[in-house]
Amino acid sequence: MEENTKNMLAGRPYRPDTDELSGFSSRAHRLCRDYNLTCDDDHLERKMIIDKLFPDHGQGVYLQGPIQIDYGRFTHLGDNFYANFNFTVLDTCPVNIGNNVMCGPNVTLATPLHPLTYQQRNSRMQDDGKIADIEYGAPITIGDNCWLASNVTVCAGVTIGSGCVIGAGAVVTKDMPDDSLVLGVPAKAVRKITADDRLDNYPY
Repeated sequence: MEENTKNMLAGRPYRPDTDELSGFSSRAHRLCRDYNLTCDDDHLERKMIIDKLFPDHGQGVYLQGPIQIDYGRFTHLGDNFYANFNFTVLDTCPVNIGNNVMCGPNVTLATPLHPLTYQQRNSRMQDDGKIADIEYGAPITIGDNCWLASNVTVCAGVTIGSGCVIGAGAVVTKDMPDDSLVLGVPAKAVRKITADDRLDNYPY
């Protein structure tokens, strides 16, 4: 693995235009295209693509599709992972997802970061004479037994504890403790999820 790629994964400034990273992303994007052209009942074809796109995954992974994944090789999917339509992962830094995690439609996990000042953010001439920008990122971790509802965005550097429910449309910008109900923009842990939340306690 090239030093530039190691810098990316460590959250240090890096260039996204190197041959290695361009090759990794092009391969992942082709695999996403292939997956998105499959049907729900193409179980064998889908499994073969998932194995290539996510070399580090557990048992029982199901992706409804379409999907858009930046690299895939830097993401871990735990056992019994489920994602509904339009699952997007930008894994310039590692994404680690635990077991029994569910994602609703349009969930985005985004590890990349860009400089706030345009002088550093804009592409410019680099030492090798090529025009490129400099980026960095921070990892995302999602614990076991979490549910991320529709249109949730998890931002770079966030850890979501086990047993959390992230409400629809939430934008998670900071760490969340275990067993939290998380709502809003920016998202906040509004309360603990307890045994009182079991379906048994709701009248129908």
